[in-house]
Amino acid sequence: MNHSSPQSGPQADPRSSSSAGLPDASEPAQLAAVPASEEVRRTERAGGSRARLTSVGLVIGGIVSLQFGSSVAVLLFPRAGALGVVTLRLVVAALVLLVACRPKLRGYSRGDWATVVGFGIALAGMNSLFYQAIDRIPLGAAVTLEFLGPLVLSIVTSRRALSLVWAALALGGVALLGREGFDGLNAAGAGFALAAGALWAAYILLSARAGQRFPQADGLALAMTVAAVLSLPLGVASAGSALIDPVTLGLGAAVALMSSVLPYTLELLALRRLPASGFAVMMSLEPAAAATAGFLVLHQALGWAEIAAIAMVVLASVGAVRSAGSAH
Repeated sequence: MNHSSPQSGPQADPRSSSSAGLPDASEPAQLAAVPASEEVRRTERAGGSRARLTSVGLVIGGIVSLQFGSSVAVLLFPRAGALGVVTLRLVVAALVLLVACRPKLRGYSRGDWATVVGFGIALAGMNSLFYQAIDRIPLGAAVTLEFLGPLVLSIVTSRRALSLVWAALALGGVALLGREGFDGLNAAGAGFALAAGALWAAYILLSARAGQRFPQADGLALAMTVAAVLSLPLGVASAGSALIDPVTLGLGAAVALMSSVLPYTLELLALRRLPASGFAVMMSLEPAAAATAGFLVLHQALGWAEIAAIAMVVLASVGAVRSAGSAH
């Protein structure tokens, strides 16, 4: 161990240069390091801001794709039923992701596989329960009740008091959007929607964990396969031979791409940079996007209350993301 002490010899005497009026040779380097360090910090902040904006764009893209895919799914309901549509979505999505990602099966720990299985269960349960809910109660009410899951998650995971304000604003907007659907709620339908919301919150957490444990979208591909295997027996028992009808298969493939493959992939990538709390409140855009897709695809008119609700949830989402960004 050869640690030389600054006080060990005459050459190390700090007075040897300063007392003679000579400048310290280290001063120019120190002065030059200040602006350089500041420039590095600015570059890092700019890079972080761009990454967050990119993540926000990914989430919004996934939301739009999901809700327009749901509009197509409405057209498929009379052909295959709720469980049949879920099965088509998950099976086609799993096949596409497996071919595209070709995930490796070796080299993962028991914890990695537990994450994949849990993620798959959340995917299958979230979709199946939500379609069971909208089979019994109006869509607006079902979306509002389901959103309580991510909303609670946003409050629990965020460490800032301001998040409560954005969460309350989002809840108010979602409640306003679904206000006409709360008349005569079916208890079972409401229960299915609340359970779907709980699994939605679990999906957010497990998607983030899978993104950390698996490269690219490999975790999503494996989890989607688990979900497809779980839903297949229920779908076959419910829809039977309707699942292999060419028109049904074509619509099912479109629904799978728009409602599963694209949005889940975008969300998984976004969750690598976006805090779970901000992501959860951004999900308040789901009912707003659903109302817009319903208006454009299904010709469902929007009233002033619905427009006001959309404005509220958009404001809440923007505020949540800005708050999450300023905390880092």
